[in-house]
Amino acid sequence: MDLHGLAIVLQAALSPNPDERKAAEESLNQFQHMPQHLVRLLQIIVDGNCDMAVRQAASIHFKNFIAKNWSPNDPGTTHEQSKILPSDKDLVRQNILVFVTQVPPLLRYYPCCFNRVQLGECLKTIIHADYPEQWPSLLHWVKHNLQDQQVYGALFVLRILSRKYEFKSDEERTPVYMIVEETFPQLLSIFSRLVQIANPSIEVADLIKLICKIFWSSIYLEIPKQLFNPNVFNGWMVLFLNTLERPVPLEGQPADPELRKSWGWWKVKKWTVHILNRLFTRFGDLKLQNPENKVFAQMFQKGYAGKILECHLNLLNVIRIGGYLPDRVTNLILQYITNSVSKSTMYNLLHPKLDVVLFEIIFPLMCFNDNDQKLWDEDPHEYVRKGYDIIEDLYSPRTAAMDFVSELVRKRGKENLQKFILFIVEIFKRYDEASLEYKPYRQKDGALLAIGALCDRLKQTEPYKSELERMLVQHVFPEFSSPVGHLRAKAAWVAGQYAHINFSDPNNFRKALQSVVAGMRDSELPVRVDSVFALRSFVEACKDLSEIRPILPQLLDEFFKLMNEVENEDLVFTLETIVDKFGEEMAPYALGLCQNLAAAFWKCMNTAEADDEADDPGALAAVGCLRAISTILESVSRLPHLFVHVEPTLLPIMRRMLTTDGQEVFEEVLEIVSYMTFFSPTISMDMWSLWPLLMEALSDWAIDFFPSLETVAVALLDIGLMVNSKYLAKNQVTKKEKERKTRYWETVRIRKVERLVGMTCREPDILVPLDNYISRSTMHFLTCKEPDYQQSLWHMISSIMADKNLEDNDIEPAPKLIEVVFQNCRGQVDQWVEPYIRITVERLHRSERPYLKCLLMQVIADALYYNASLTLNILQKLNVATEVFNLWFQMLQQTKKNGVRTNFKREHDKKVCCLGLTSLLQLPVDQLPGEALERVFKATLDLLVAYKDQVAEAAKEEEAEDDDDMDGLQSDDEDDDVEGSDKEMGVDAEDGDEADSVRFQKLAAQAKAFRPNDEDDDETDDEFSDDEELQSPIDQVDPFVFFVDTAKVLQASDPLRFQNLSQRLDLHYQAAAHGIAEHAEHRRVEIEKEKVEKASASVAS
Repeated sequence: MDLHGLAIVLQAALSPNPDERKAAEESLNQFQHMPQHLVRLLQIIVDGNCDMAVRQAASIHFKNFIAKNWSPNDPGTTHEQSKILPSDKDLVRQNILVFVTQVPPLLRYYPCCFNRVQLGECLKTIIHADYPEQWPSLLHWVKHNLQDQQVYGALFVLRILSRKYEFKSDEERTPVYMIVEETFPQLLSIFSRLVQIANPSIEVADLIKLICKIFWSSIYLEIPKQLFNPNVFNGWMVLFLNTLERPVPLEGQPADPELRKSWGWWKVKKWTVHILNRLFTRFGDLKLQNPENKVFAQMFQKGYAGKILECHLNLLNVIRIGGYLPDRVTNLILQYITNSVSKSTMYNLLHPKLDVVLFEIIFPLMCFNDNDQKLWDEDPHEYVRKGYDIIEDLYSPRTAAMDFVSELVRKRGKENLQKFILFIVEIFKRYDEASLEYKPYRQKDGALLAIGALCDRLKQTEPYKSELERMLVQHVFPEFSSPVGHLRAKAAWVAGQYAHINFSDPNNFRKALQSVVAGMRDSELPVRVDSVFALRSFVEACKDLSEIRPILPQLLDEFFKLMNEVENEDLVFTLETIVDKFGEEMAPYALGLCQNLAAAFWKCMNTAEADDEADDPGALAAVGCLRAISTILESVSRLPHLFVHVEPTLLPIMRRMLTTDGQEVFEEVLEIVSYMTFFSPTISMDMWSLWPLLMEALSDWAIDFFPSLETVAVALLDIGLMVNSKYLAKNQVTKKEKERKTRYWETVRIRKVERLVGMTCREPDILVPLDNYISRSTMHFLTCKEPDYQQSLWHMISSIMADKNLEDNDIEPAPKLIEVVFQNCRGQVDQWVEPYIRITVERLHRSERPYLKCLLMQVIADALYYNASLTLNILQKLNVATEVFNLWFQMLQQTKKNGVRTNFKREHDKKVCCLGLTSLLQLPVDQLPGEALERVFKATLDLLVAYKDQVAEAAKEEEAEDDDDMDGLQSDDEDDDVEGSDKEMGVDAEDGDEADSVRFQKLAAQAKAFRPNDEDDDETDDEFSDDEELQSPIDQVDPFVFFVDTAKVLQASDPLRFQNLSQRLDLHYQAAAHGIAEHAEHRRVEIEKEKVEKASASVAS
C-alpha cells in the first residue's frame, strides 16, 4: 500500500460509520506486516500537509505495533518477533531519527503535542530493547546532531537514552559513562550559550529543561567519574547557579495557575532545584559517602552548598513579599533547607536569617490560605482527598514547612523550641483578645497545625509536657464550636494528636471525645472526616470503654453515613481500631458491619469500573474495606456461628476478586478466605467453590503471590508501578490522568511497605487458606472427583516446582503444601507419594538456598512418617535413597561457628525430622540393615536433644518476655525528659535524601526483619517463621513419646537386633537415650494432665 492509500485507510478508520471503520481496521491489520509499512506510517506522522486526525491515528497505530512486536524480551511476544523484519527494523531506526529532527517545530510550539508523546514512547521502546547492541550508532547520531542545527531532536533522544539507565545498578551503568564522556562536553557548551541569551524565548527553556533532565538521569544513583574533575563539575555548577539566580521572565507567563506552574521557565527552575537537592542530599553529605567519594562531598560542601542555600533563601523571599513560586519549587527548596539544619556549617549560614525564614515564610505556609478556602467551598471532596493523600504530602509546601519546623526543633531545639512556642502562644493571645470580626482565624489554624506537628516533642519535653492539657482546654476545645469550619476541623485533628496524654481531669478527655463525636455530624464534610480520623486516637487511648460503649451504635451509624459520602481509607482504619478495641463486643454488629463494608466495597469498585477518571483514593478505600472486614472476622473468631451468617455477604466478593478482576486486592481477599475457612464451623460447598479459582489464579497471574508474604511484600513495591506502566503504554491517556494513575500506585506502594513492616501487617500467604481446606475438610478433599481437588493441587504444585524460571524463595510454599497433604491424609493418598517425592528430589538437585533444601528434605521426612516402607521403596526405585540420606545426615550435622545448627532451625523442622527418622526404626532388617539402623538411631537422638533444648529455651524466653511486659508498662508522662543538649535532640542522626526516599529507606530497613532468615551467617539465629502457628495433626504427636514407643516395639519384635544396637552405642549416646526416655515419661504425665484440664474446661463452659 502506497503512502496515499495508507492515509485514506487511516481516514476511514476514524469514520463514524462502524462498517467503514471495521473494514479500515481489518485493512490496517492485513498490511501492518508488509515491508516498509512502519516507515510509511512515520512519514504520515510528520507530514504537515496531512490532516491532524489522520496523523494521530498513524501515531497510535505505529506506537501500538512497536510496543507489541518490537522487543523479543517481553512475555508473550516472541512469536510476534518475525512480524517485523530485521531490514524494516533498520529502516525504522534510521527514519525515526530523521523524523525526530523534522518534528521540533511541533514540539516547541505545542508542548503537549499528541504526536510527540507517541514518538517518544516508540523511541523509548526501541532504545530500551536495542541500545547499545543492535543500535550502536545511536550515540554517534546524537553527538553529531548536537553540533548541528537539530539540537532539540538530539536532546530529545538523549533524554530517553539517559533515562534508560537512571535506576540501573553499578554493573549496568557502563553505557552511562560512555554517554557522559561523549556528550556532556557538548551539552555544557550548549547550556552555556543558552544561559547567555539576553531575552530568551520559551524555546530556550525547553532546551535547558531537556539538558537538566539528561543531567538528572545521569547522576541520579551515582556521580559519573568525569564529573569528579573539579573544573568540569564547576562548569556545570556555574550554569546551574546562574539558572537558579536568574529571575523567571515575566513576559509570556500564563495567568491560569495550573498552566503557570507547568510553564517552561518554571519547569527549568524546578529541575535545577531538583538537581541541586540531589547533589546535596545524596552526594554532598560526608556521613553518607563511601571513602572514595568523600573528596567530592568535601568539594561540594565547601564550594557550592552554602551558595545554593543563599540562592534558595533569595527565592523563598519571593513568597515573603507576595510573589509567585510554584508549590513544587517551594517544596524542594524547603527540603534543602531542612537538610541543612543538621549540618553545622550550613546551619551557621542559615542562622542569621532563621527568624525571617521561620516566622515570615515557613509559618505563613502552614496557615490556611485562599486556595484552601476556594477548594473547601467549591470541592470539599477534593479538599479531603488532598489532605489525606500521601503523595500530595511529598510535594506540598505546607508539609515541607511542617517538616522544617519538626527538624529544627529536633536538631536545634535547645535554641529554637522555646522561641517558636512563644511565637505560637502570642498568636493564641492575639486571637483570644481580638473581637469576633477581627480574629486571625487563619493564623490560629497555622498555630494549631504547628502544635499538632510538634506533639511528639512537646509530649516529652518540660515545661510544655505539663501544660498540654491546659493548652488543649484553653486553645483547642473552644474551636470545636468555632464559626469557621477549618478551625473546627483543625481542633479535631489536634485533639486526636494529643488523645494519648495523661489527662489529670478525666472530664477533659470525655469532653474532647464528645466534641470529636459531635464533629462527625458537622455540616462541613472536611470537619466530619477529620473528626472520624481523630476518633481513632481517642478509641486507642480510651482506658474505660464505658465512655464509648453507650454511643457505639450511633458512632457506627455516623461512620457509614460518611463512608457513603466519601471514599477514604483512613475512615476504614478508624473502624478497624474500633472493632479491634471492642473485640467480641462487636458480635451484635458484625453482620451489619460486614454488609455495610461489602456495599461500600462494591460502590468503590463499580465507580472505578464505570469511570476511569474516578478518584483513585476510592480504590484505596476499597482495599481498606476488605481489611476492615478481616478485622471484624478476627474480632469474632471465637463465635463461629457468626461466620455462617456473614458468608453469603462475603462470598460474591471472594468469587469476583479471586479472578483477574481482583489482582489489586488479592492479598486482602486471601486473608478473608483464610478466616472463613478456619473459623467457620465447617467449610461449606460454596466456600469449596473458591478452590478452583485459587488454583486457576496460581497457575496464571497470581504466581507472584505464591511465595510467603515476607518475600512477596518486598516484590509488591514495584508490582503496582509495573502494572501502571503497562496500562499507560496500552491506553491513550491525558497527562493529568497519567500523573493521577502514577500517584495512586505510588501510594499503594507506600501502603504495602507500611503493612509489610508491621504498621498494619496481617496478610497471610497462600498456604493458609489451602491448608485450611485440606486440614479442616479432609474427607471432601479426598473423595470429591468433580472437581478433582487432589489432581488440581498436584498440577499446581508440580508446575511450580518444575519451573526453572522461579527462584528458590519463590516456591517455598510448595513443599509446605505437600507436607499438609501427607500429614492430614495419612494412609489415604498412597498414589501421590511417588509423584510428590519425584518432583521433590528433582527440585532438591538444583536448589541452592539452605531454607528450601530443608523444606524439601522435610517432605521426605513427612513421607517417611506417612509410610516409611513405601517411601523407602520409592527412593530406592528412583535410585536416590543413598544420595538423599547422605545429604540429610550432612545437613543435620552442619553447624555455624557458634555451634548453632545451620539447618532445620525451627522447632517444627526438628520435630518433622524426628518423626521421619523415628519411623525408619520400625522397618525390618531387610529394609534397614544394622549399620543404617545405628546411623538413624544416633541422628534421631541428637535431634531430639536439640529439640528438647530449643523448646526449653523458648519457654524460658516467653516467660521472660511476659515479665518484661509487666515491668515495662508506662504512660507517656513516665518517659524520660528529652531536655538539654542538641545531642539529646537527635543531632547525632542526619537525614539522607528527599522525603520520599527517606521514608522508603526506613521502611526497607524494617522490612528486612520479615525476610526468611536462612542465610548462612553467624550473626542471626532466628529459629522461627510465620507459619509456626499453622495447626497440624502432628501437633498431637509428642516426638519423645513416639521415639520411646517405637524403640520399645523394636525391642519387643527383634530383641537381638535391639541388643546389638544398644551395645554399639558409646557412653554419650547411652546417656542421651536414657535422658530422652526419662523426658518421654515426664511428657506422658504432662499430656495426661493437659487432657484432664481441657476436659474440665470444656465441661465448665
